[in-house]
Amino acid sequence: MQSTEVKQLIESSLADTQVAVEGEGCNFQLNVISDALAAQSPVKRQQQIYALLNDYIADGRIHAVTMKFYTQEAWASRA
Repeated sequence: MQSTEVKQLIESSLADTQVAVEGEGCNFQLNVISDALAAQSPVKRQQQIYALLNDYIADGRIHAVTMKFYTQEAWASRA
């Protein structure tokens, strides 16, 4: 699976969400930029992302995923 596919899947499924995806093959680092998700508990926001990726994890197209969540403001101001 390509990083562009992961990005498109998440962004098309979650309104007002941007994703910066690093990695290739089956290992990805997701930087998820969303005020709505950042306001949720860590477990709830991870559950939403995993719900979108579970089929790809189950069939082996994705092996490992790490996630960081940012508000729009925090993403824009990071150094």
